[in-house]
Amino acid sequence: MISKRASMIEASGIRKVFDLAASLDDPINLSIGQPHFDATAEVKAAAIEAIEAGRNSYLMSPGLPELREKARRALSDSSGAELEDAMVTGGVAGGLTMAYLALVDPGDEVLVPDPYFVCYKTLAHLAGGVPVFVDTYPEFRLDAHAIAEKVTDRTKLLILNSPCNPTGVVYSAEDLSAVAELAREHDFIVISDEIYDCFSYGGEATSVARFCPERTLVLNGLSKRAGVTGWRLGFAAGPAEIIQQMIKLQQFTFVCAPSVAQYAALAAMDEPFGAHRDEYAAKRDRICSALEGAFEFVRPDGAFYIFPRAPWGTGTEFVTECVKNSLLVVPGGVFSQEDTHFRVSFAAEDETIDRGVEILLRLAASGPPA
Repeated sequence: MISKRASMIEASGIRKVFDLAASLDDPINLSIGQPHFDATAEVKAAAIEAIEAGRNSYLMSPGLPELREKARRALSDSSGAELEDAMVTGGVAGGLTMAYLALVDPGDEVLVPDPYFVCYKTLAHLAGGVPVFVDTYPEFRLDAHAIAEKVTDRTKLLILNSPCNPTGVVYSAEDLSAVAELAREHDFIVISDEIYDCFSYGGEATSVARFCPERTLVLNGLSKRAGVTGWRLGFAAGPAEIIQQMIKLQQFTFVCAPSVAQYAALAAMDEPFGAHRDEYAAKRDRICSALEGAFEFVRPDGAFYIFPRAPWGTGTEFVTECVKNSLLVVPGGVFSQEDTHFRVSFAAEDETIDRGVEILLRLAASGPPA
């Protein structure tokens, strides 16, 4: 009865943690992949104004023309390259779905640096493609030589995420330039998921589009920077040929991104973000200082995650003990072909972070259960 396509896809491990959180009394939740701050009063007012003005109908599939151009300009400016065309998507997830469907044929290979965000692998299967994993352990650096070893005549895409979920690593300009040369040499497209670019703590994150705009599709959105993850509002910008095919596919799937969110986005895109970046840099420093010495990890330069190695057992075994102690974190196997690490989100109040750290340190010191 059920299609092979659906049967081969497992339920999201992150969603399982969300469901678990709902069943626990007062859990210490460091699993959430969303900012702990709310949308500003100005952004909320813009959404309310759109609703009260009756702007609740369908919009054109590519998005509001003024928002579409504003997004193209913003992503061009941030990447340092002139991106040809843009569209408004149903979150970055919607943009990824349209991109995979527009670019991947059955049997095509999608290069995925490991660890990776969960849907990169799943969408490859959904499109009939084959995910090919590029091991980046233990430093999580983007290595052009390692990628080149995985390239075949079926390679169609490379998916990048910088700053990275789950590791918090920000790829260097040098490594991205080398990858851009590979894309030209071997004729594949790079999808650059840059949703965490506003959370970059060592200066602006570099986009691979700077080095090969003709082969790069940039994805970004408002979920993280504006505290509106539920609005499902994202942007895609890149070669016009790819964007036009994605628009066509969106007409028959998402139809359009939520209309009210699009009107509010015109205001949200102009809001400064520096204060939140500074706040999250301090949270990063707080959790790294607390875990240093007890855990092995790469200090994150972006996003709001830290990805420590489990101090004993597998990532899943250690996380199981965390959950027994009412601490919610995510096993690294959700994001990887390996089950050696686990993800901690520091997108939380400082008190919550401190409570979670106390449990992590205690479990690391106590060792595996007898």
